Amino acid sequence: MIDSLDQLGDWLGPLIERLTPAQRRRAAVEIGRELRRSQVQRIGAQLAPDGSAYEPRKPPRLRERAGAIRRGAMFSKIKKARYLKTEATADAAAVGFAGSVARIAAVHQFGQLDRPEPKGPEVRYPERQLLGFSPADRELIETILTRHLGL
Repeated sequence: MIDSLDQLGDWLGPLIERLTPAQRRRAAVEIGRELRRSQVQRIGAQLAPDGSAYEPRKPPRLRERAGAIRRGAMFSKIKKARYLKTEATADAAAVGFAGSVARIAAVHQFGQLDRPEPKGPEVRYPERQLLGFSPADRELIETILTRHLGL
């Protein structure tokens, strides 16, 4: 298996250049669609790209009422097509969050400080990688590209 996307690019780069821009765009659209699908499944399973589980939420304080938000799985709405978007051109495919959800996703992705309530205290969130490449994603990209190249 190929260890990194850079190695994949080095290996397939000269071959991809032989494709027309329209063929490259079709391949990028398919890669984006399949990567989005795999990211949604992984986020739904509450797993990081390396296969480890997300750090769970802190238990609610005794005085606080445990609301519906804390009962369900994290990021249940963030993975909807409305927020998790794909873009594809002849040169690139991208999967990312759109709108105000992008800020929330970044806070969790990088483990940053945020203020969950407008006048509440700042909270440091643990790093929970929402987007990233798993080994299966790398194999998926390689499979799609080799199929489009006819190898």
